[in-house]
Amino acid sequence: MNSSLKYHSIESFTTETGVVYDEIELSYELFGCELHSAPVVLVNHALTGNSDVASEHAGWWRGIISDGNLIDTLRYTVIAFNIPGNGFDKKPGNLIENYKDFTARDVAKLFGLALQELGVKKLHAFIGGSLGGGISWEMAVLFPDLSKHLISIASDWKASDWILAHNKVQEQILLNSSKPIHDARMMAMLFYRTAASFKEKFNRTVNENLGIPNVESWLLHHGYQLENRFHLQSYKMVNHLLSTLDITRDRGAFETVAPLIKSNIVQIGIDSDFFFVPQENIDTKATLDVLGIQSSYKEISSIHGHDGFLVEDTQLKELLKDIF
Repeated sequence: MNSSLKYHSIESFTTETGVVYDEIELSYELFGCELHSAPVVLVNHALTGNSDVASEHAGWWRGIISDGNLIDTLRYTVIAFNIPGNGFDKKPGNLIENYKDFTARDVAKLFGLALQELGVKKLHAFIGGSLGGGISWEMAVLFPDLSKHLISIASDWKASDWILAHNKVQEQILLNSSKPIHDARMMAMLFYRTAASFKEKFNRTVNENLGIPNVESWLLHHGYQLENRFHLQSYKMVNHLLSTLDITRDRGAFETVAPLIKSNIVQIGIDSDFFFVPQENIDTKATLDVLGIQSSYKEISSIHGHDGFLVEDTQLKELLKDIF
């Protein structure tokens, strides 16, 4: 079990689909300054991410979160929750049996309630990439006074038709493949990178040991890695959550919902993102401008596609230096 994890339980929680859970145990990690001693930044992780955003050896966003970095752990308290059921706590009892009980909005509500119960009344920012960015949008609507800034990276306030289509194919693989996580991950990697990224990385070279192209061995390796660290129920859960992103569901049009947000909205797209395509962010910015809502759109230039938010640390630091 991850010894750095902390736990907080939410009692008697009713999901958006009407299912009542007597208790949901959330796990989370803290980095930087002691809680309640400094401004707080909430990091919402992506699909197969976790709460370990900044540990010395495994922190997946340590490129921007560490001492003296963009999100300076000498100046901020960083908190990151695990999405319920993602399996990072290695507690089988915390896996979600029926993943369709939950939506991204439920996760956003759970995170917000946990912060309130931990005594965090104000955040400097919510920040998240991909699924984590969508959860941040939901939190900004559910808890409009909670955060000064909403920072959504390679993400959106909704699952587009393109995202929904991708996730449906992922679900079919997860339900029908003899190696579900392995095969679903291989397919997903084609959407997280680009043809140019593959060309730069592999350039049609061959893995002499395996006798296959290096791009094939890389995809097989990614499938194997996720298969060995992720539970099938967890992958079904987070894939489903991605399909439920939509701050307008049962609330009205975007033009009605967006004015509820009091946070400064910062969208960061990636010019080569083939998954959360940047045009959706640009269209959102145009609507926010018409509504007179404070927001900005900034763009990372990268050949690496959706995964650019994990790769282009230098650009991300430059684009967000005015926030931190």
